[in-house]
Amino acid sequence: MTTPFGKALRELRERKGVTQKEMASAIGVSAAYLSALEHGKRGLPNFDFLQRVAGYFNIIWDEAEELFATARASDPRPVLDTIGLPLEYNRFANELAAKIRQLPPDVIKSLQAVLDAAEKRG
Repeated sequence: MTTPFGKALRELRERKGVTQKEMASAIGVSAAYLSALEHGKRGLPNFDFLQRVAGYFNIIWDEAEELFATARASDPRPVLDTIGLPLEYNRFANELAAKIRQLPPDVIKSLQAVLDAAEKRG
């Protein structure tokens, strides 16, 4: 199972026509690390790594910022900080953490739609 960042990284690499080994060598990481990122088996890459990727692909600022945002949204182990929030926020966050693996895709899509609507409201 991959992450949005893993998918984006693989697509960038394939567009450039390079192997994981070639890219890894050029940016100073192992091919195993790139493979783990592409397959969603590594956590959020650090900013230095993201800058090296953007430089390697010579991508413009807007595309680089999109890549960075995709990386932030792809952390396979997100942390929800509910300190200082009302009790129901803490309860909801913990219940979601406990049940997320059992939620069917249609429920995830519905929850995402609720988050998107809330973001639009401000």
